[in-house]
Amino acid sequence: MTEFLAQWHLLGLFIGLCTFLIIGLFHPLVIKCHYHFGTGCWWWFLVLGIAALAASVAVESVVWASLLGVFAFSSFWTIGEVFAQEKRVQKGWFPANPKRRR
Repeated sequence: MTEFLAQWHLLGLFIGLCTFLIIGLFHPLVIKCHYHFGTGCWWWFLVLGIAALAASVAVESVVWASLLGVFAFSSFWTIGEVFAQEKRVQKGWFPANPKRRR
């Protein structure tokens, strides 16, 4: 598949599209994780980011290394977004989970 993308000069577009989808995946993930688990789930994203970062360094394929790197740093960015989501919930912009104690 990489050969096809490289032959038709679509590798950059493919990586860009996948980056867009990865970032788009993390937006609702932040909201759902915060709703169900609060800010205590931040360390999941740290572990996920470190694992993806290690995998990015370990693989030889430029495409997979790029996508794993994007995934890793999106995970790291999500840590800050989980805490920002807490503030958005306090402002009333998002609903708080009535079953979860603060």
